[in-house]
Amino acid sequence: MGAIIPMPYFLDKFQAGDKGEKVSVIMSLYTVGSMVGAPFAAILSDKFGRRKGMFVGGIVIIVGMIIVVTANTMAQFVVGRFVLGVGISIMTVAAPAYSIEIAPPHWRGRFTGFYNCGWFGGSIPAAAVTYGCQFMDSDLSWRIPLILQAYSCVFVMVGVFFIPESPRFLMANGKEEEAREFLVKYHGNGDNDSRLVRLEIDEMKEHIRQDGLDKSNWDYRPFFFTHSGRWRMAQVLMISIFGQFSGNGLGYFNPIIFGLIGVTSLSDKLAYNLLNSVLSAIGAVSAVCLTDRMPRRKVLVIGTFVCALCLAVNSGLSAAIDNQGDVVDINYGRAALASYFLFNIIFSFTYTPLQGVIPAEALETTQRAKGLAASGIIVSAIGFINQFATPIALDNIKYRFIYIFVAWDIFESIMWYFFGVESQGRTLEELEWVYSQPNPVKASLKADKVVVQADGRVTEKIVSAAEI
Repeated sequence: MGAIIPMPYFLDKFQAGDKGEKVSVIMSLYTVGSMVGAPFAAILSDKFGRRKGMFVGGIVIIVGMIIVVTANTMAQFVVGRFVLGVGISIMTVAAPAYSIEIAPPHWRGRFTGFYNCGWFGGSIPAAAVTYGCQFMDSDLSWRIPLILQAYSCVFVMVGVFFIPESPRFLMANGKEEEAREFLVKYHGNGDNDSRLVRLEIDEMKEHIRQDGLDKSNWDYRPFFFTHSGRWRMAQVLMISIFGQFSGNGLGYFNPIIFGLIGVTSLSDKLAYNLLNSVLSAIGAVSAVCLTDRMPRRKVLVIGTFVCALCLAVNSGLSAAIDNQGDVVDINYGRAALASYFLFNIIFSFTYTPLQGVIPAEALETTQRAKGLAASGIIVSAIGFINQFATPIALDNIKYRFIYIFVAWDIFESIMWYFFGVESQGRTLEELEWVYSQPNPVKASLKADKVVVQADGRVTEKIVSAAEI
């Protein structure tokens, strides 16, 4: 939407401007829909399965797309944005749960991190399409990009008929034999006596209760009234809030940001928007390749602090450009652009894979759908702040708005250091021991690590805090 809003035909149709209150409404109703849909998404995913949850989410997204594409009034457009948000919330509860639950322990981080990088599978084509469509001399310049936003839903809705259901969902719903067949086929290479398969089945039986949290539609009490639940929810809260409010929300309004550092041509703004998506994807995919070996806590502490430094440089250069008036030194503009691109690369490396990994690893099977729904509500709430407040802030205080994120990112880095639980290398069920300890942070830095040998044997080793 950030690339569509400044298009001439969109501006002429809805008279919203490219920043200010009307833009805030257009952008933020999407996140309101996500918050409304998230609790129902958890019920759907727990009761009917992860695959059906993804299918229903795709249907709702397509309905929302039709509403916004056919809109000729602001009211219809924002209603469509609301429906899109509901659909996205259903999809983003079922899909990451499925991703984490089908992965073997030693591939879990890479699976889930790669899932979250799928965002760039949409953002890069979207940036390219909006860049090309700007040259069209009609309303199709903004309608075509909105139509194409639903293309991925078609792939998902068709694909769910060709994939098996999650083994952990099957086990949690009394279908042990089906769960065992999945694990033997995909985790044990067809070997019924695989030690990895036996380990996973035993741990699932121990930790999945047939009367668990997933059987009570609205019961969220264990997240807050138990020691383990509070620590698990703390990880979800931190990654959900920090992953949306570290300055990355500025990316929704890249054309405006580029304007603040001296880029005036719409074509140039959209071209830089495309370049930013590509560079961010490179950062995220690089992290995915390392996710299974990369310590979560250390990356989050250091990466978030580096994000603060990049934004500090960008805001300082933006202040210098603002003081120059109408004649801008091109070197300042280039440096500001470079620091903004670097911020997005570092942020994508640090957060994009882990935004899917951390909640899924922190939540055990019977909590997962509800926890991911709670995460979805939090993400949408922070997204609402980003998308409602940012256009107004950029209109009123311009580059000074970035100062807030410099200070906030430093705070985030400190929070990850003191409260971030290291989950790299653990099976989901083994993390239960970590979260049951008096200080899960310290316990996670000394915990046994699962190692799957080349011949399929499962062994463990002790890893000290110094090694991490």
